[in-house]
Amino acid sequence: MPSGKYPEHDINQVFDFIEVVLSSGGVADNAMDEMTLLNRLFSALPVQAVEYGMQFLHGKRDLPASCDEILPLYIRFVNLIDYCETIVKMRNIPSHPTPEELQERVKMNSLLNELEKPFCTPLLGFSLNKDKKLEAEETPSEPSEGSSENSSSDDSSDVSGSESTSNLHLMNDCAPVFICADAVKTALFYETQLGFSVAHLDDETMPHILLHRDNIHIILVQAKEGTKISTTRELYGIPYDLYIYVSEPMMLQMELQSANVKIVKTLEESDATTTINREFVFEDLDGRHICVSHRA
Repeated sequence: MPSGKYPEHDINQVFDFIEVVLSSGGVADNAMDEMTLLNRLFSALPVQAVEYGMQFLHGKRDLPASCDEILPLYIRFVNLIDYCETIVKMRNIPSHPTPEELQERVKMNSLLNELEKPFCTPLLGFSLNKDKKLEAEETPSEPSEGSSENSSSDDSSDVSGSESTSNLHLMNDCAPVFICADAVKTALFYETQLGFSVAHLDDETMPHILLHRDNIHIILVQAKEGTKISTTRELYGIPYDLYIYVSEPMMLQMELQSANVKIVKTLEESDATTTINREFVFEDLDGRHICVSHRA
């Protein structure tokens, strides 16, 4: 249940607050679309129905029976405000969190996942189309006699243009390739100190070791004997050899510090005036500098 103070009657001010929070980044990809869907549905309601929505936001639950059909809209409205309030709290990253504060952040992360589940699902028989326009959900009709479900006129069969409705991702992941003087030793470091899982692959054209943790994949390749190993940072003078986005940089930094990983720059040394994109940098076994940044 939202805990912030909101105007008694002006729903536009509430949507202004929502837009400010969501446009600052660090939110679900479809959070803005959820706001648009709710805003347009409220815009189509009579003034009195909107007023009842504001009463629902302020905790009034004994609404008239006429509100029953649009109650799901009120619930989604409050859900989105809860989401925004949690995002605001998460942006306040403590410099030296206590165990209790860390546990609270874990709970807030879990809450965000729950609050995101209904985003952009059909509501009151409406949803947003690909052009962000409100449209009524259509009930699938039975195919007429002699028609084929695989008819060539079916839009879903058109994979050549932008009209395709397929959700197929032709690119699913990527993995940087690290050249190592001792790939096995490097893999052991990533496994024991950085929490990665290791798979040794020697049945491919390029024998390598695959590291993975969460959504991050890295490939380690053994350099030829006598080859001088240089990091990307050393070769080209750029500050980092790898950039990783995370949702909780403070928790990861504390984990790596406890594993005796060398921290080159801590979160505390980053720009303290910035509430997003805060970062820290650690060094791996081969001297690579890896930057960990809060996802904007």
